[in-house]
Amino acid sequence: EKFLPKTSASFSTNSYDAFIVPNTLNLSSFTKLLKKLQEIHPEASRDRIVDALLEVRKNNKGILSGLSINSIVRRTSEIL
Repeated sequence: EKFLPKTSASFSTNSYDAFIVPNTLNLSSFTKLLKKLQEIHPEASRDRIVDALLEVRKNNKGILSGLSINSIVRRTSEIL
C-alpha cells in the first residue's frame, strides 16, 4: 500500500493575513475600523495597528464579534 507524503499547510506570519476572513461584510468592517484607527493614530504603522487589533482579539477569548466598534477602537487605542 502506498502512502502519500505528508504535506503541511502553509502558514503566513503576516498578521494581516491571519486577521482577514472571507466574509465581505467583515472585510468591509475591518477596512473601516483600520481607517478609523489610522486617523486617530497617524503615527502608528498599519502593521502596528493590525498587531494591536490581534492583541485585542486575543484578550477577548480570540474573537472580536460581540464587541462594539467603539469598544474595539478604545481597547486598540489603549494598546497603541
